[in-house]
Order: sequence, then structure tokens, then C-alpha cells
Amino acid sequence: MIFRTAVRADLPAILALLADEDRVADPATMVVDATYERAFAAVDADPRNEMLVLVEDDGTVVGCVQATYIPGLGRRGEERALLEAVRIRADRRGAGLGRDLIGRAVARARDRGCTLVQLTSNKRRTEAHRFYASLGFERSHDGFKLAL
Repeated sequence: MIFRTAVRADLPAILALLADEDRVADPATMVVDATYERAFAAVDADPRNEMLVLVEDDGTVVGCVQATYIPGLGRRGEERALLEAVRIRADRRGAGLGRDLIGRAVARARDRGCTLVQLTSNKRRTEAHRFYASLGFERSHDGFKLAL
């Protein structure tokens, strides 16, 4: 498996992973409109954001994670990493790819000097919660969101 920063050509496959976590969506059916183009370009241009992909040798994108590196005054000014949009293709789960993907993202954050990696997960994703706990993530906070 290849772990690398996503390129624009990966965008349909990333959208397919995010479209439906319970089935394999065909990247060719994904509509990549101007909103997605702008969002990808913004992430790609921002040194504090990375869209990372796990890719098979044949070029098939089987996993993704967005990492955002956050400076702050909390935790003695130490930088933290926020992981979002974590997905493994539905037909490839159970083979250790998620463990590999998160492990590589955590290592990347550590190499960058981060002292904490955090993530949120929808309350309905109980299998994902068990998976994150198995990797050493601990439930420590309740999250709140406000749609604008």
C-alpha cells in the first residue's frame, strides 16, 4: 500500500469513499462540482491541512483521512492534529487497512511535532468507536456542533 498526499485526480475516489460508508461507490459516478474543486484546492494549498490517501499498487484509492494541524495556547502551546473524513472502502475493511491508515497519519502528526491527535466520530458509528478505542484513542470530551 502507498500512503501519500492526495492529488486532484484522487478527488472522485475520495468523494466515493465519503458518499456511502456501507457500500462501494463508483468514483466515475461522483459529480465533482466547483464547490468540491474549491475545497480540495484550499486544503491542498494550506500547509496546515492534508488530504491523505491509502492507495493500492494499481492506483485504486482504498482509504482517506484529512489531517488538520492546529496551533494553540492550550497544552502549553503544543500543536495538535485533528483527523476527519476517515474512511476505508467498504469491501476492503477487516484487513488492517484502517489500522495502517490511522497509524501512518498519527506517525505523520508525531513527526510534525504534534503532541495530541484528536478526532470526532458520529455517535451512530459504534463500530468505528470500537476501532478507535482499539488504537488507543480515549473518549475524553463531548462534542457540540452548530450548523450555520
